[in-house]
Amino acid sequence: MAGVGGVPLASMVDYEFQRLILPRGTSRNAAQRLLTDAAEQGHWELDRLRLYADGTRKVVLRRRYLKVQPTLDRQLIAR
Repeated sequence: MAGVGGVPLASMVDYEFQRLILPRGTSRNAAQRLLTDAAEQGHWELDRLRLYADGTRKVVLRRRYLKVQPTLDRQLIAR
């Protein structure tokens, strides 16, 4: 798939990450509610979730953002 100017779209897409640590004792329903809110409100998606033996959860969320490529007009104005 090609993006603007023949540059592949995949090279223009990047992710930002957010790391969360949910303490032990956090119920499964509370964790699900928190992650659902993050997805609906902040457009985050679940990248990784690790549940440790002591009940602690480490969560990595990610969301896509497009890298803004300067246009030709702006490059000419800057000179």
